[in-house]
Amino acid sequence: MDTQKIEQAFREILIAMGENPEREGLQETPKRVAKMYAEIYSGLNEDPSEVLEIGFEEDQHEEVVIVKDIPFYSTCEHHFVPFYGKAHIAYLPNKRLTGLSKLARAVEIIARRPQLQERISQQVADAVEKALAPRGVFVVIEAEHMCMTMRGIKKPGSKTVTTIARGVYETDGQLRQEVLQLMKF
Repeated sequence: MDTQKIEQAFREILIAMGENPEREGLQETPKRVAKMYAEIYSGLNEDPSEVLEIGFEEDQHEEVVIVKDIPFYSTCEHHFVPFYGKAHIAYLPNKRLTGLSKLARAVEIIARRPQLQERISQQVADAVEKALAPRGVFVVIEAEHMCMTMRGIKKPGSKTVTTIARGVYETDGQLRQEVLQLMKF
């Protein structure tokens, strides 16, 4: 990430807004913004399926694995304002398991990019499928979007829920209902 270019660009944004970038409170702001962007967009250069590949074979476990209430913070690519919420991931292993924290790490990597909530759902499911080749994956993302809270329609507290079902969760309605019940949806 080119933090010097970000600093320069943000300085120009301040000027375009009618602010004085030499004002005491703003002098270091372009540098702080560049440093923040490097942190909150660190997922741009990472592959989430790589963290999920750290796992192990387990012939004895054939039941669903669910990690829910994984908090995440992202940025809407349409307005560049935050959205945040929780991710819930279920997968039905096909002999390959991963560490539970690896699922949370994959969500974090994917969320640390300019994003759409729908794309987060898809990319999490893609990463789990690629790394683990499970019999099924089900992902639910619920989030509050600041583009709906602080601007536009101004409806704080409204949540958007997206889901994606793959494998047996896409084709077997009973298994899908079971996983939704376990996730409490």
